[in-house]
Amino acid sequence: MEYELAIIGGGPAGVAAGVYAARKRLKTVFIAEHIGGQSTESEEIQNWIGTEKIAGEELGRALERHLRAYADDVLELHIGERVSAISRDNATSLFTVTTAQNSYTAKAVLIATGGARIKLNVSGASTFEYKGLTYCVSCDGPLFAGQDVVVVGGGHAGFEAAAQLLAYAKSVTLIHRSPTFSKADKVTVESVTAHPNMTALPNTEPVEVLGDTFVTGIKVKDKTTNEERVLPAAGIFVEIGMMPTTNFVSDLVERNEFGYIKVDPRTQRASLEGIWSAGDCTDALYHQNNIAAGDAVKALENIYYWLRSRA
Repeated sequence: MEYELAIIGGGPAGVAAGVYAARKRLKTVFIAEHIGGQSTESEEIQNWIGTEKIAGEELGRALERHLRAYADDVLELHIGERVSAISRDNATSLFTVTTAQNSYTAKAVLIATGGARIKLNVSGASTFEYKGLTYCVSCDGPLFAGQDVVVVGGGHAGFEAAAQLLAYAKSVTLIHRSPTFSKADKVTVESVTAHPNMTALPNTEPVEVLGDTFVTGIKVKDKTTNEERVLPAAGIFVEIGMMPTTNFVSDLVERNEFGYIKVDPRTQRASLEGIWSAGDCTDALYHQNNIAAGDAVKALENIYYWLRSRA
């Protein structure tokens, strides 16, 4: 069967695209390992528009209900499949999307495969993941209002996280393995470190996440003196990078040096005609659920007109 569109990915971007594709009656194949994306791991999300707060797992279920409600006979769901490759037939301009189970042919492809946060690899980190240790300030930060928190990572994302947390946390301590904050914007570093409730500790590395039921602190080591000490904290926010899930298109579309798919921010088009991308796998300036969903809707509008202009 030949589809008009193949959507790859089951997070907010993929689901938003799927709902819009179904409403526009585009014959679509929807391929995802699971529905919900990274946020399904969060205990509580407070920034998903239209909900005061929602658990990550419930958000995933809500997304799937919405998708299935509109699927009808135009949106074919293949949940539990992982895409391994995409190829393009130059003679027909059709794309073949390959998984371990099947292959699908489509005129257009939307890639919304997101990415995965680089995990903190120290003792106790996995034990207290989402029990005080988190990878999403915009999702979980407000839960720690009036409390002492720690940010791990001194790049631009780390300082942006610290800036958000300073709006409501009692104190913010940022630790960074390197002796300087050269990977962060200088103006942001100066602004954040000037805050009276902010402490920045360069040349310091995490050793162990501490707690009982929930996080109570983090043991760190000064790399100059090798001295270890415990920083009391109710929350630990890890900002040490993210790896986009884009290796399967590494030879097909342009990516930046970090592996993010380069897109036109007006249309979400990738470098190869017929491919669009949205969400955390793109080189967008900001990565959040609401932004991912909005970018996917933008992409679907452009895909619809592109397909109809070629009909």
